[in-house]
Amino acid sequence: MKKKHILYAAILSMGMATSSCSDYLNVSDKLEETTQNLDKIFMSEELSEQWLAQVYYYLIRYNADIHSSAWCITNFADDYIFCDKLDELRKFKYAEYDEEFHRDAWYDAYNGIRQASIFIHNIDRNPEFTPEERKDYKAQARFARAYLYWKLLQKFGPIPLMPDKGMDYSLSYEEVATPRSTYDECADFIAQEMVLAAYDLPEDRDSRNIARPTRGAALAARAKVLLYAASPINNPGGPGDPLPSERFTDLVDDQGRLLMGQEYNEEKWAKAAAAAKDVVEMGKRGVYRLYTVKARSEGTIDYPATITPPHHDIYSGENYPNGWADIDPLQSYQNMFNGNLYPSDNPEMIFTTGQNINAYWLSQRGMPIEIGGGNCYAMTGKQCDAYEMNTGVPFDKEKKYTGDNMYITAEEEKSGQYAPLRQGVNKRYAQREPRFYASCAYNGTFWPATSAELPENRNKQVFYYRGMESGWGISNNVLRTGIGVMKYISVRDNGKGGTIIEKPVVGIRYADVLLWYAEALNELNPGAQYTIPSWDGSQSYTITRDEGEMHYAIKRVRLRAGLPDYDENDVYQNQEAFRKALKHERQIEFFAENSRYFDLRRWKDAQEEESMPITGCNIYMSETAKDYFHTQVTLSDIPTTFNRKMYFWPISKNELNKNFRMTQNPGWKGYDQ
Repeated sequence: MKKKHILYAAILSMGMATSSCSDYLNVSDKLEETTQNLDKIFMSEELSEQWLAQVYYYLIRYNADIHSSAWCITNFADDYIFCDKLDELRKFKYAEYDEEFHRDAWYDAYNGIRQASIFIHNIDRNPEFTPEERKDYKAQARFARAYLYWKLLQKFGPIPLMPDKGMDYSLSYEEVATPRSTYDECADFIAQEMVLAAYDLPEDRDSRNIARPTRGAALAARAKVLLYAASPINNPGGPGDPLPSERFTDLVDDQGRLLMGQEYNEEKWAKAAAAAKDVVEMGKRGVYRLYTVKARSEGTIDYPATITPPHHDIYSGENYPNGWADIDPLQSYQNMFNGNLYPSDNPEMIFTTGQNINAYWLSQRGMPIEIGGGNCYAMTGKQCDAYEMNTGVPFDKEKKYTGDNMYITAEEEKSGQYAPLRQGVNKRYAQREPRFYASCAYNGTFWPATSAELPENRNKQVFYYRGMESGWGISNNVLRTGIGVMKYISVRDNGKGGTIIEKPVVGIRYADVLLWYAEALNELNPGAQYTIPSWDGSQSYTITRDEGEMHYAIKRVRLRAGLPDYDENDVYQNQEAFRKALKHERQIEFFAENSRYFDLRRWKDAQEEESMPITGCNIYMSETAKDYFHTQVTLSDIPTTFNRKMYFWPISKNELNKNFRMTQNPGWKGYDQ
């Protein structure tokens, strides 16, 4: 039977279901209206597909893995800010929002959960699908339902788990009211559901069905939720907890039951490591690998010649994954996000919602005005300085980059010694690691914008000095840090008589799993050993702080980026040093991928990191005062702080009012306040 591809453009016009968690608990007439149509829907191939498509629809809105600030505000933390809505940014950074803040994320998730549950319990009666197709579709719905629960757990902390078969609406309001489950109960439920889905999901999808989950997607999502459950926010007091006395003793259900972990349990890390290993083993047998581009000695504007990393005695002469001799580190990273690579051609992609408009908006809003962009999204000075030099040593933030000799000359540009920098660019951006140039649109970045019809709209070197087209004083939208974002932007993208190509939404990729694996292994004390069964029980893993396995994971990510592996003695043999290095690696590798916001919270690092002032270039300086422009300043109009209540989002008062057993997150107001 020919399967239909889920077309997200078509999904937008559907109106199959509009119930929220409130409706799930409180309203029966909509269910009765829907029930009248269930026979018709689930006896039809087309209508069943549409019902499942509606479930997926809730993964591309307020619970999207990647989107613009309007839909995915958690994509912005201490590394990435939006500049077009400074009032909203201030409220977000200062927690000045109220309990109705982004409430659609909650309602969308429970809409999708309800739709998925109905699908799971009705699809088996559809005679137009084969038994194999019914199993696959049911597993897809189970994955989507668990993934929506995961998105809720990330944002809101412990949440109510709905009955698998739905509510009995003949019961009273008091009887259907549902309390919050504990964090561990939520995590375990999601993990178990992902295992059930994994049994019936295929290992691979064809290009027409790339947005449907696979077995690897279910197992990777399981690994992620178990890693979060093992992290200090829910597993306090361990060696990696920066605030060991900080425990959520005030996050309780309506009966006073503690909803967050209170005592450290090292075995949680072992279980997270084993879950990640399930996916790593798939990588070892070729199901996944990190994406790489072959090195080239000659190139074009669209596909430039490789910028070879500095010589390294070990890695320069070896091919990947033992070195970088045969790859282009810059394009290996860059092409995963800029639209040059379809999700189906990316061996690193584990889960995606496809090639769609979510990441398109990150492109359009991030591009400079000179090529028809919104000039809205900025990288913070902190993130900019976090990128290492191309030798792997830290960037020297104390060095002064002032004076005429600190700007690229025409001769230096021609020589290529500072490639890809062009004339006039400050050397604080010179000789940085490849991921910097794939992610950062520094002052003086060259934008090919090749899709524009008119020559005058192509090939723009854009400066953010005061008085320039994308600088302060000309546009309503100005990069407050003077540092733009290149990630998600193609050399073809042009909003002035050209096109902005669609981008893939990267939900989970193999690099993520490798770093989860290394992180979880590192948290085990030397000598500790755990025997953990694989996801399907077919084998058992011996889980220890295995430096060989940690090398396996980290080395692949670092060498793909053209950087040497960590030092054996100084990092791998030191638990705290490795922890610090891994956190830094995640900050760089997953910039603008909706990871940093949640990483800082699960690690309990947000209190320190998000309280640091946002810094950037002095955008009030013109080119005649270029040294002052490149002297970093604090952005006083974007104050930062971190309040304890900011660990989790508030629950809507409307939801609290409709479910009397629901409790509010600490620091936020209840329905009667």
